[in-house]
Amino acid sequence: MTFSLTEFRRKWSCRGFMSVGAAMVTAALGLSLGPIERAEARKYPAPLDIFGLGTPRPRPAVHAAKIPLPRPRPEQAPRAADKPTDEAPPQAEGKPSQDQPGADKPAEAASPAQKPPSACRLALTEDVAIAPSIPDIRGPGACGGEDLVRLEAIVLPDKRKVAVKPAAILRCTMASAIADWVRKDMAPLATSLGSSISDLDNFDSFECRGRNRVAGALLSEHGKANAIDIRAIKLANGQSIGFTDRTTSREMRERVLHSVCARFSTVLGPGSDWYHEDHIHLDLAQRRNDYRICQWHVWDPLPQVAPLLPAERPEEAPPREVAAKPEAKEGADDEAAEKSTSPEDKSVPEKKAQSTKPATKKRR
Repeated sequence: MTFSLTEFRRKWSCRGFMSVGAAMVTAALGLSLGPIERAEARKYPAPLDIFGLGTPRPRPAVHAAKIPLPRPRPEQAPRAADKPTDEAPPQAEGKPSQDQPGADKPAEAASPAQKPPSACRLALTEDVAIAPSIPDIRGPGACGGEDLVRLEAIVLPDKRKVAVKPAAILRCTMASAIADWVRKDMAPLATSLGSSISDLDNFDSFECRGRNRVAGALLSEHGKANAIDIRAIKLANGQSIGFTDRTTSREMRERVLHSVCARFSTVLGPGSDWYHEDHIHLDLAQRRNDYRICQWHVWDPLPQVAPLLPAERPEEAPPREVAAKPEAKEGADDEAAEKSTSPEDKSVPEKKAQSTKPATKKRR
């Protein structure tokens, strides 16, 4: 078998492979070469762009938006300052005003409707207490409350008024309970003493704070306007009955204790903690199963100690004028007496002279 170069080239020709390689090199060069100036290159196609990747694309036509302008103001139109303020501006037909409710604005949002008075508010009339209503209080941390009143005075059955000093901000239910307690329990107590109640000493009522003013403690009933601290009641004859005063009779303080524990859900006084040693705390806190707290220890009265009296003046004591003279004058009086004495007086025994000498001042 013979083998020659001519036959090898005829059988195994590489011209096709060489032409494909040349085309690939040409395409790579065309993609790698970029235009010098982009703005000018977008107008004309690249000379080596075989596949047409760099040809500019037609842009959509941009149409300018026409904004309608308002009509020119006529010369005879009145000025804004000349318009009367009492007249309402004209409204287009079928369009509700801003103040009137419409489809987009409900009636509740247009004008907030006033809440109807509660049953407590209707019962707390001027014949029971002077307690005007005040707006609801919305404070931080659920502080405040609804249906609040300012308790200024309590009207007794005989039309006398018991002033609350200072006026207490409370819920209506709490104010009603205080008024009922004063009218039915404290008024008869004052009558038994031969007088009537004139003032109620309010130590604290509404205050947005924690229990016992401790930072981070639970919200106190004072923060809910559901509590009051009372120190004493004052009578018309000027007498003051302090609920924690140990000089007040024990029987009277126990009478007050039983009355408040029967009406309020929480009663704190002396013996509960050192925060309530000088006043009593009353509130209407709601607990499970109507649980009540009554912690008030009625201490015994303080022992009465008789004051120290000076000793009685003896009968043989010299007059006060003589006893009040200073010792220097007494010495001068003795020298003058010795000079004025006669020789006969000198013969008197020394003991006798000492007996006639005035007594010195005594200490008291």
